[in-house]
Amino acid sequence: MRILGIDPGYAIVGWGVVDYHNNHFFPVQYGAITTEAGEEFDVRLRRIYLDTCALITAAKPEAMAIERLYFTTNQKTAIDVAQARGVILLAAALQDVPIFEYTPLQVKSSVVGYGKAEKKQVMLMTQRILGLKEVPKPDDTADALAIAICHGHSAGSSLSGLIRKAGAR
Repeated sequence: MRILGIDPGYAIVGWGVVDYHNNHFFPVQYGAITTEAGEEFDVRLRRIYLDTCALITAAKPEAMAIERLYFTTNQKTAIDVAQARGVILLAAALQDVPIFEYTPLQVKSSVVGYGKAEKKQVMLMTQRILGLKEVPKPDDTADALAIAICHGHSAGSSLSGLIRKAGAR
């Protein structure tokens, strides 16, 4: 199964493509979509959308795993990230890529085995699982790969259908 993991944002969208076969992960490619702080927000959203469409076309994922948003303080940031996330979801939906959402707790539990793991632990475990020489940069890219790993672990379980249904609400 080819999985596209996405860590949504509007300045940096981390992404990672992994293949998952026989309980093993294989990194395909990874990187980040970036936008400039001085650009108009609609221009930034357009770039995120078009780059995501191009990424999906090139990678041909069988599933997209994306982080479910969770914000407690900065509502302005939450709204802007939600808009960026929306154009990412639209890009996947228009190309008929199934979308699966995971909370940070689910990702940490899946990758490290502990839902309250530190970010550094998740990044190091992602590096180890994928057999990479170093932790991918920027951090958003490493996070996207962790999200893809989370989906790989979840996809074979009976919970995967429930996760998709819960995410569709």
